[in-house]
Amino acid sequence: MSLTSKLLATLAAATLATAAFAQDTISVDDAYARSSGKTAKAGAAFMMIQNTGQVDDRLIAVESDAAARVELHTHIVDDNGVAKMMEVEEGFAIPAGEAHMLKRGGDHVMFMGLTAPFEQGATVPVTLIFEKAGEVQIEIPVDLERKDAGGHGDHSHSHSN
Repeated sequence: MSLTSKLLATLAAATLATAAFAQDTISVDDAYARSSGKTAKAGAAFMMIQNTGQVDDRLIAVESDAAARVELHTHIVDDNGVAKMMEVEEGFAIPAGEAHMLKRGGDHVMFMGLTAPFEQGATVPVTLIFEKAGEVQIEIPVDLERKDAGGHGDHSHSHSN
């Protein structure tokens, strides 16, 4: 076996191991996306991210063709009691054996510059990027009628491919 063949085989094995790690340690439950209507330029997604692994991880980025920009956001209440949304550049910690809820009024995925309206019943393809688990691809259902992330409505169970 040539050096190039050995290198390619090693890279392929490492890629498969990384994909298996993500599938085995990160799960996404109860995901949904919404926008304020057909003319909205922005939307958001909410979900519960579970880390069943032995190592702490961190959601560091999100990618999607559904918007010009996709960022991790949270709500901060200032001294005057006014809630403001802001980007969380360091991402969200997902401790080993625990879950982190992305919910309305808290941490969430923000879609800015939507490429098409979020329509009830459609799905939004999203890639969640974790510091250790790597990329986890999911399809998030659009639910414009849901009022909260309180564990009712569609219970989609999406995992990495």
